[in-house]
Amino acid sequence: MSLVQLAALITLGAFWGASYIFIRIAVEPMGPLFLMFARVALSGLILVAYARWRGQRLNIRGHWRKFIILGFLGSALPFSLIAWAELTVTASMAAILMSTTPLFTTLVAAVGLGEELTPAKLIGALLGIIGVAITVGGSDMTLGADVIAATLALLGATFSYAVGGVFAKRAFTGLNNMSMSSGQLIAAAFILAPVSLADLPHETPPMEALWATLGLVVICTAVAYQLYYYLIISAGPTKALTVTLLVPVFGVIFGAILLGESISPGIIIGLLVVLLSVGLVTGLISPKRARTIQHPS
Repeated sequence: MSLVQLAALITLGAFWGASYIFIRIAVEPMGPLFLMFARVALSGLILVAYARWRGQRLNIRGHWRKFIILGFLGSALPFSLIAWAELTVTASMAAILMSTTPLFTTLVAAVGLGEELTPAKLIGALLGIIGVAITVGGSDMTLGADVIAATLALLGATFSYAVGGVFAKRAFTGLNNMSMSSGQLIAAAFILAPVSLADLPHETPPMEALWATLGLVVICTAVAYQLYYYLIISAGPTKALTVTLLVPVFGVIFGAILLGESISPGIIIGLLVVLLSVGLVTGLISPKRARTIQHPS
């Protein structure tokens, strides 16, 4: 990677790590469904306005049915599950559990796209399950029904991301990245609009919740999408995927500094196991590559 690409990667990891902090701050006063509606609706409008300002044509109208499916799987459902879960679990735990998305993507891609399940990927998937168990069991929270439900919601969000990613790869061809991101967010806004009416704030949210919502919309969604697609185009999808190793690290650090969340030994161990599993599944950590480095002859 060039220095510019590396800076973009680290910035993206920080932005997406911060999203869990913003959600944790804003979700209770804003409500999970209304907060996520605001996120996708405002982010989608920002991207559309940005595209018009640049004179870039968006090819959305002819693909609405596909975008409705993608908007549900890739934004509306997982965003809502994450926000609901963060009413219970810490931002740090949410960031760690959501970093398992590549594990589910690998399994879904094996079924939906016929991609090979190598031994490294299978071992990585198993380690991911172990890492989730260590993270949840090693946290300072009491392991009750609410924590288990929140954990399942976060894992459900990762599965939805995985299915959405495979669907996008099979259903869309020839669309530019701005059209994909804008269409997905606008479709998600249409899906969440009616249900968010049942989750309106009962009183005016405090300023910190409004600022957190603004940060979630502008920094963690509209700007982050552009950084992500810049990396995919300039550095390639494999290198762009390394952001999954940075997001939980930033999530844990920000959670400790900004929210005062405790970092227990179980959280650290779980984080390391999950990062190892993601590295194996994505091919960023390869036993074969490691042997080559250790024995160059």
